[in-house]
Amino acid sequence: MANPDLALLRFMRTRGHSPGAERAAKAIAAAGEWGAIWAAVGLSAAAFDPPRRGRWLGTAALAPAAIGVNFAVKLAVRRQRPKLGGLPPLGGAPTSLSFPSAHATASFASAAAMSRIAPRRAPLLFAGATVMALTRPYLGMHYPSDVVVGAALGTGLGKLVGAALAGPDSPT
Repeated sequence: MANPDLALLRFMRTRGHSPGAERAAKAIAAAGEWGAIWAAVGLSAAAFDPPRRGRWLGTAALAPAAIGVNFAVKLAVRRQRPKLGGLPPLGGAPTSLSFPSAHATASFASAAAMSRIAPRRAPLLFAGATVMALTRPYLGMHYPSDVVVGAALGTGLGKLVGAALAGPDSPT
């Protein structure tokens, strides 16, 4: 039986690759470098929501911190990035280590923690995290399993941080 992770990666690298779709995926992925887009969301929310400013600032710091946790896992696992013959990756990375996806970890950590502060925004936050995570195998930077594990790791981190940041007006 063929490796399903590799088969799904190949599928994602060969379907829906118009120049416009590739440009969009690259732009989304670039916004996720080092958790920048999520830090920006947290900082923006802090600016416009003074009563919960401290909680939002905590979420702004979470994405870069989640990448640090992710890197520790990468060093322990040491899985190399995928290489598909004839399909080079459509982006660069600071390391050759693939597992888990830092974009997925940071995005899902942020979405989970921010959802504790703004529960009605949870669908939008998790949709953004999902789109960010899906850019990684689409661009050939990660196996799909890297993204799944990164999302699970990030969700766990986000729930822990979200609970720590929860205030009296937070849902239980």
